[in-house]
Amino acid sequence: MDLFSLIWLFFLVSALVPMYKQRIIERKRLEALHSIEKKRGSRVITLIHRQEALSLFGIPLRRFINVEDSEEILRAIRLTPDNMPIDIVLHTPGGLVLASEQIAHAIRRHPAKVTVFVPHYAMSGGTLISLAADKIVMDENAVLGPVDPQLGNYPAVSIIKVLETKDINEVDDETIILADVSRKAIRQLNQVVFQVLSEKFPPEKAEEITEALTCGQWTHDYPITTEALKEMGFEVSLNVPKEVYHLMELYPQPQQRRPSVQFVPIPYHRRQNNDK
Repeated sequence: MDLFSLIWLFFLVSALVPMYKQRIIERKRLEALHSIEKKRGSRVITLIHRQEALSLFGIPLRRFINVEDSEEILRAIRLTPDNMPIDIVLHTPGGLVLASEQIAHAIRRHPAKVTVFVPHYAMSGGTLISLAADKIVMDENAVLGPVDPQLGNYPAVSIIKVLETKDINEVDDETIILADVSRKAIRQLNQVVFQVLSEKFPPEKAEEITEALTCGQWTHDYPITTEALKEMGFEVSLNVPKEVYHLMELYPQPQQRRPSVQFVPIPYHRRQNNDK
């Protein structure tokens, strides 16, 4: 075998091995989903956004909630009988407001119970989806986040503040236009969140929580803990099934040459120390 053939063989193996590994992990994911569905008698839907090595060269792809996600989730909900509960495993930094709103409204309209599991975090649009569920189950260290609208790289409330702090004659036309769009975005998202929360809380309480989540009092990546959610009035369960954690292990981050975190991947039991 000459050098040219060896090179082609190398590229062929490099292309086929990742595909084979991906097929194996996809099969394991389906098995894990079936296991949870069988145990809970529900339809399980995942919305998991992680950096996975999806290309030949292992280039990580950052993912967010998009219209394709909402189309698939809406299809899954349509295929679910009205009397069957739905379990949604959420792990996402957020994404498009349109897609998140569609998912949230579809969850609200499903007659049977909808439970959202958050093993790590569900920010922004993920939080909106969580609020629409009948039950939120989180790891004790998991977090949700504010749902204040963002325009490009800037929070909508911060764009409006520019007009409040500067003379109108010193502000360019683009900023004025962005401020006008920001007001509309805040008002629209406020209405959506209030509509979702008004089904769970009295109007005054729903308005109070809506204002806290959409007014921009926190940065967009501010972690809202389980304790903070309970203080707001949400009933949050901390009993995430072990099967959900196992499922998350099947969505690995891309391997790095030198891992930044390492540990022995087995559970330890407390041992009595007899040393004196």
